Amino acid sequence: MASTEAADTSGRSTKRLVNLFKLSRRPKPIVGVTPADVIHSENKWRLLRYRNPRPTVKTPVLLVPSLINRHYVLDLTPGKSLVEFLLAQGHDVLCIDWGTPGPEDRFVTWDDVAGRWLGRAIRKAAALTPRNQVHVLGYCMGGTLAVAHAAAQGPGPSPIASIVALAAPVRFTGSGLLGAWTRVPGFDVQAVTQALGNVPWQLLQTSFLLLRPTLNLAKAVNLIDRAWNDRFLDSFLAMETWANDNVALPGAFYRSWITDVYQADGLWNSTLSVLARPCQLQAIRCPVLAIAFAQDGIAPGPDCAALIERISSKDKALHMMAGSHVGGVTSREAASGLWPLLSGFWRQRDEAAAES
Repeated sequence: MASTEAADTSGRSTKRLVNLFKLSRRPKPIVGVTPADVIHSENKWRLLRYRNPRPTVKTPVLLVPSLINRHYVLDLTPGKSLVEFLLAQGHDVLCIDWGTPGPEDRFVTWDDVAGRWLGRAIRKAAALTPRNQVHVLGYCMGGTLAVAHAAAQGPGPSPIASIVALAAPVRFTGSGLLGAWTRVPGFDVQAVTQALGNVPWQLLQTSFLLLRPTLNLAKAVNLIDRAWNDRFLDSFLAMETWANDNVALPGAFYRSWITDVYQADGLWNSTLSVLARPCQLQAIRCPVLAIAFAQDGIAPGPDCAALIERISSKDKALHMMAGSHVGGVTSREAASGLWPLLSGFWRQRDEAAAES
């Protein structure tokens, strides 16, 4: 037994050294490759519909990612893709790809994104079925946008069948370090956007890295320790590909995001609006599932969980799960826990709607 363990350890050590030596020549991971068609495009953003010839769940699912990161975090690699999983469960899946803003997009506003563009994506997706409704999953900033959009809708029929707010804060007075930094008196968001136009991705990425200054060192240690494992190595490189594929934010949108959402806590305080319509969390009555992660330093759990206490929905639930902001959505644990939870939530609501 001891000799077998020694041989395993020796084999891993050799494999680790070989993999590290060849790391720069290792083929780049395949990311975001689930086949999809562009069913609408406008300015830089596109609405993707993933190919599923025979969906069995009637109501489509629209994924709304953050504007800061690429949408394919939800379709990372084969075997680690929420999109791939949902298609296999019979869902008709769509996703917004926000694209890459150019210098001419510095004047793209909060109303453009949270009102006009998101509204069109929701209506386009809803129109795919006779029911004329769509389940909306908003992740991170995308979840805040989805909640704000829904909270600004008046009475009457809505194309939103349900909302999943995935690691999506709605209260910002306690939003950890990010919230504290936005309220520092020396932070002049107006001066930043006037000088830079769009806010560079390097500036945004640095702010997230400062949340955990030792993160890169920890990742390097983990990489060296587990480099013998090809499966881990491929997953690690895929995640690093996504994590370093960031985009700038339109300047006008960023000003509103900081001043109206973070500093004024406008969604929670009911001072925020979308297309001149006030955002009232109490106006949300559709089924809502809020998911927060216990180790989330970007969207602290309590600020995501707060959604449930304000909305008027009778069908509402909160799941506080283990994991971090990204790992909680893309890990093997997510594939066995979070992903089936999401699929089951939508399937059950469709069955209930069919019976009513």
